[in-house]
Amino acid sequence: MDQENAIQNIEQNTEQKIIEAAQEEFMLKGFAGARTTAIAEKAGVTHAMFHYYFRTKEKIFEKIISQKLELLASLIKDTIIAEDYPLEEKLRHIIDRHIDFISENPELPGFLVREIFSNHERLALVRSKIESFAPVLVANLQSELDKGYTEGKYRKIDARMLLIDIISLNVFAFMAAPLVNVVLSGFMDDKETFRELRKKENFDTIMRKIKI
Repeated sequence: MDQENAIQNIEQNTEQKIIEAAQEEFMLKGFAGARTTAIAEKAGVTHAMFHYYFRTKEKIFEKIISQKLELLASLIKDTIIAEDYPLEEKLRHIIDRHIDFISENPELPGFLVREIFSNHERLALVRSKIESFAPVLVANLQSELDKGYTEGKYRKIDARMLLIDIISLNVFAFMAAPLVNVVLSGFMDDKETFRELRKKENFDTIMRKIKI
């Protein structure tokens, strides 16, 4: 059994190395420019081993996108949907964790726009993943906003517009970081400090929008 576990761990580690190398290759060169030989070399495996684990470039591409969307879905379910906290705390948590997610994957938003929305099959994959959690998220958030409105705590807010506001506030600075940092004279150089400042600023902005 110990030997079986050791073999399984080696296989999982090898697979993860290939996934990480592929993600770097895709983000740098796009789907069309990425080469499986380069992915294998970056992962420290043979080209034959790459094909043993993933068979094609399309398969590993889909695996990476699925992993990212599942991580995002888990983040949302663990905060807005599952946690038994007041709405303001839920919003603070989702903003904090989403900013952490984006700061660790700053190329992802632009990558999705370039590589996903221009391809019908990939777009269908992304839509199917998002549709598995988005309606529940919107309904849950709208219910809590409406309750706050009837209690006189919040303005009348459309949950869909609020989500667009949160996503826009969280994503833009990291997506446009190279330009933003030049304009702001290196303000983003200390990434950790900037990330924490951004969390507070975005939360305060959202609270000013919803609270009476």
